[in-house]
Amino acid sequence: MRTVSIGKQNFASLREKNCFYVDKTTFIKEWWESEDDTTLITRPRRFGKRLCL
Repeated sequence: MRTVSIGKQNFASLREKNCFYVDKTTFIKEWWESEDDTTLITRPRRFGKRLCL
């Protein structure tokens, strides 16, 4: 059974665990070349809130 993995940084481990991989390279290229006036990029809640280590 294939699973959705969140937070994996190593492509080899994705392949070993038989996880899904979504390649967004074409999507990013199309977005970059679209020359839209405005782009809304959302983020998860509490993402990037910690400023001190």
